[in-house]
Amino acid sequence: MRDQPSDLIQSVSRAMRILEEVGSSPAPLTVKAIARRCGLKVSTAYHLVRTLSYEGYLVRDREGRYVLGSSVARRFHDLQASFDQPPEVHDVLAHLAATTRRTAYLGRFVSGRILITDLVEGPESPYLEDLEVGLNVAAHATVIGKVLLASLPRARRTAYLAEQGMRRFTSRTVVDTDALEVELAGVGAGRAVLEHGQFRDGVSCVGALVSRTGDPWAVVASTRADDVPAEVTWHTLRAAEDLTPV
Repeated sequence: MRDQPSDLIQSVSRAMRILEEVGSSPAPLTVKAIARRCGLKVSTAYHLVRTLSYEGYLVRDREGRYVLGSSVARRFHDLQASFDQPPEVHDVLAHLAATTRRTAYLGRFVSGRILITDLVEGPESPYLEDLEVGLNVAAHATVIGKVLLASLPRARRTAYLAEQGMRRFTSRTVVDTDALEVELAGVGAGRAVLEHGQFRDGVSCVGALVSRTGDPWAVVASTRADDVPAEVTWHTLRAAEDLTPV
């Protein structure tokens, strides 16, 4: 766990916590429920909720309960726009998801971190809350991370892993750098990269490198199984080809 900064602004941190709780709730929340979930006094929660509502990050319904507001959607749109991806990228992912019925992801380096920059969900893939647009990925345990780590010089890769750490997610997670290097040695354009249960038990993924000058990408499909069907691998490789500049 990261050390808490000495100059942390508690009110900002609490406001972010409120947005997380409201956003993750399946139903609208009252101020009292928000206060209870966030461990806040009701008076403190009231002032923060009122401010977030004024700024458009929360909306109050007729019963006095709160849901996320339009400002959250605008910030999400701003986040996607900051990735500066051609519109046809999403079309390729949508085709991959429609053809395979699996969730398709695009991963990239953004400000030196490996992030999910786009995804299209498929009905035969599990929902993975840690793999959402704008989130860092666990590079050592995911196909997105493995594909992009392999594109780095070894010294940079070592530094990246040292900073990120190599947490064990399942019994299959590779947490030894030498073993990971063996895996990464086979990564390259035109080759499928497979991962079986290293990030989540019962979930497998296939990915491929999208070669782009100075900005490699990883296109990935996930499936709810201990293996990846051959046709999903084939379509993922074709998607990588479609995204590779001519």
